Amino acid sequence: MDLGICGKQALVTGASRGMGKAAALALAHEQVELTIMARTPSTLEATATEIRNLTGASVTTVIGDVTTAEGRKTALEACPSPDILINNADGELPGDYRNWSREDWLRGVDRMMLTPIDMMRLTVDGMMDRGFGRVVNIVSRSVKIAQPELGMSNAARSGLVGFVAGLARQTISKNVTINNVLPGIIASDGQREHVRVLAEESGRPFEDIWKQRAAQNPAGRYGEPAEVGAYIAFLCSANAGFVTAQNLLIDGGQYPGTF
Repeated sequence: MDLGICGKQALVTGASRGMGKAAALALAHEQVELTIMARTPSTLEATATEIRNLTGASVTTVIGDVTTAEGRKTALEACPSPDILINNADGELPGDYRNWSREDWLRGVDRMMLTPIDMMRLTVDGMMDRGFGRVVNIVSRSVKIAQPELGMSNAARSGLVGFVAGLARQTISKNVTINNVLPGIIASDGQREHVRVLAEESGRPFEDIWKQRAAQNPAGRYGEPAEVGAYIAFLCSANAGFVTAQNLLIDGGQYPGTF
C-alpha cells in the first residue's frame, strides 16, 4: 500500500531504540524526510545509519532531551515544519506511590503529559495552515488497564489522552489527525527494564516473570516493535485522514473489554 506520505517531513522523538526507532524506520520506508531525536549520541547515530542503509531515506539527527524546553527548541530548529510528529519518551519505572515525592510526580507528569502537549502546541497550528498533519502519541495500555505498579503512568498518560480528546476534534477539519497508540507488552528495552524492576522487588527470576507475562497474553507472546511501527505508519498516512481522537490498543487482545 502506498501511504501517500513520500516527501513529508517527520519528526520522531525518543527514536534511537524500541518503538520510537520502529516508527522512524517504518516512516523512512515511505521515503519521508526524517528527523530523529534522542539523548544518547552513539545510539542515535547508529540508528540513523541503520535507517539510511535500509531505506535510503534522508535522516537528520538531533541530540537532546525532549522533556526540556531547550530540547524541544533544538528539535524544532532541525525540523521547523513537521507534517508528522511522533511523540515518544521513556515513562517512569514501576514503584509504590507511597514512596513518590511531589518532585517525582512533577517529573512524571512533565515527561508523560506536558511534554507531548507542548510539542503539539508548537507544531499543530502549522500543520493546519498547510492542510496536512499527523500526530501519534506513543502512550500505554495503562490508560485502559490500570497497572498497580504504574500509578504515575496511569495518571499522567490519562491526562494526555484526555487533552487529545478535545484537541483532535478541533484540527480534523484541516486534515490534521491526532491519535494515541496504546502498546501492551512489547519486546522492547523499556519492557525489559520494567520486568527487571519487578524481579528486583519480588525476588523472582527475571526469566520467570518475562515468560509468565507472555503466557498470560492471548497471543501467547510479546509484540514486536516493528508491529507498533507499522501501525503508526498507517495512522500517519494519507489514507488515515478520517481517524482521529482515538486510543488504539496494540496488545495481543489482552484488554478484556468489548469497548
